[in-house]
Amino acid sequence: MSAPHGWGIFRERTHSPGRESDDAEILRLTGKHLEARGYQITLRGADELGGPDEPTPDFVFLMCETHEALRRLSAWEARGVPHVNGVGAVLNTYRDRMIAQFDEAGVPFVPSRLVATSGPAPVPSLPVWVKRADVHNTQDGDVVQATTAAAVDGALAALAERGIARAVLQPHIEGDLVKFYGIGPARRRGEPAWFRWFHHADQRLAGHPVETEALARLAARAAGAIGLEVYGGDAIVGAGGALTLLDLNAWPSFARYRDEAAEVIAAHVALRVGQGR
Repeated sequence: MSAPHGWGIFRERTHSPGRESDDAEILRLTGKHLEARGYQITLRGADELGGPDEPTPDFVFLMCETHEALRRLSAWEARGVPHVNGVGAVLNTYRDRMIAQFDEAGVPFVPSRLVATSGPAPVPSLPVWVKRADVHNTQDGDVVQATTAAAVDGALAALAERGIARAVLQPHIEGDLVKFYGIGPARRRGEPAWFRWFHHADQRLAGHPVETEALARLAARAAGAIGLEVYGGDAIVGAGGALTLLDLNAWPSFARYRDEAAEVIAAHVALRVGQGR
């Protein structure tokens, strides 16, 4: 019996602004760890998923995010091919879907308002962040901090000109900005199997205390609500260590922890493949 054959799918270059090499490298390294475990691995771009006559892989580990690529993969997933992350989970990271999922699951999240980009939107307070309502940051203008009502209208108009119909308005939250990475489902204490965090660069830290366990539980709870197994995100740490979740993404670059994370991801994928056989 031959070893299971898995496909690793790279993130679209348009979805990796400034992180193209980092995103590609974490996928490559994960593939190498899987090969060391005895799996056959093929790495492909999101535009190289093949035609209907090509053999279906035994499992898929993916970083792609566009509807076109995910639609192709969903057909395999429906036939029982294990995917990490699952197609539905990746789609749930689109902001308009994520907000609804978090609300339904009761996950604490920065207050968010969905608005149409075609006209002026009521802004309860300033400054405010204007973000496209679907995918995460792909280019300048996708995420804009606006300090005046006119700036909000301008950011919305710029998105509308690009054919983006909806945006999300979020208030600016004061505090220390942290980035986190997680792998695996929540354990008994509500924390993921693997978790790391660090302060974002280029900020003046207030020095608020970070309770790692509390941040890990918040991250795992949010990831569980939308179905992510490999993820990263951003949060604000405020006075007294108060946590506000700002964003959650599927399979980030893990740039600071690439070697360590790739081995853990490979082990997690191998576990999922074994459960799916």
